Amino acid sequence: MHIAIIGAAGMVGRKLTNRLIADGALNGKAIERLTLADVVAAATPAGFDGQVDIEAGDFSDAAEIQKLVDIRPDVIFHLAAIVSGEAEVDFEKGYRINMDGMRALLEAIRHAHIADGYKPRLVFTSSIAVFGPPFPASIPDDFAPTPATSYGTQKAICELLLADYSRKGFVEGVGIRLPTICVRPGKPNRAASGFFSGIIREPLNGIEAILPVADTVRHWHASPRSAVGFLIHAASLDTAKLGNRPNLSMPGVSATVADEIEALRAVAGEKAVNLIRREPDELVMRIVSGWAEQCNATRAKELGFKADNSFEDIIRVYIEDEMGGIGG
Repeated sequence: MHIAIIGAAGMVGRKLTNRLIADGALNGKAIERLTLADVVAAATPAGFDGQVDIEAGDFSDAAEIQKLVDIRPDVIFHLAAIVSGEAEVDFEKGYRINMDGMRALLEAIRHAHIADGYKPRLVFTSSIAVFGPPFPASIPDDFAPTPATSYGTQKAICELLLADYSRKGFVEGVGIRLPTICVRPGKPNRAASGFFSGIIREPLNGIEAILPVADTVRHWHASPRSAVGFLIHAASLDTAKLGNRPNLSMPGVSATVADEIEALRAVAGEKAVNLIRREPDELVMRIVSGWAEQCNATRAKELGFKADNSFEDIIRVYIEDEMGGIGG
């Protein structure tokens, strides 16, 4: 099996690569080739005996996408995106990367399908940002996407494209609406949601963290480990069970900022909590106020997708995977 990952140099892309190598197979088929694509070159992974191709380029460019489709991967994971805060500030860049890149990919696949019947599994990472207020207490699967941000709008457009190209038989598409992934390792990025990870990650590492929103803000979360599990499961799913609705809200943990802080206190103590400094940010508060707080994710659960059980579990995943199991 040949697997391509667009966005392979990112955090989830790296973890997905490592999981695929550790498993050695996907859906019962041995993985013989990996193509790792991103705007910067992904690191060559260790422990894989098959062929690895590292592709660096702008994957909103139709020519770069065409080169990827020309090598006919069996499964394509499309993870690449401009994150929420940057997409809101840089309108043109957000649409070019988040929307034009997806359209170019689907068009290249369509032309290949017409030429020789090529029909890959395409797993697309969408977001719960496709939903906008007013929200019910918990968003059901039939809740209409009415995004309140440019990022959410771009993801919603891509969901519609994925559904239509899948309906026409050009591709086997599965779109997974990810909760906010937390706790993310490494340095903060420009995502408006970055503080959800920052107020846990930084204190666990003995560093002060900035909290730009109120403690009452509630949101929908999943760990990086769960995100990789969602992707693997989506790539193995019987798409006939999706009908003409290939986009699914993933399960997760609904927690307020206050819940996060209490979970941090339970896992790491008062010393860690005292490293959180409140510094309101109007842009972040405005973006976050238009986000979903909880999803039913009934369809996804019935199809076998599984997430973390609590926010404490999410913190412990970070400690186990990024700190060698030693909490601060």
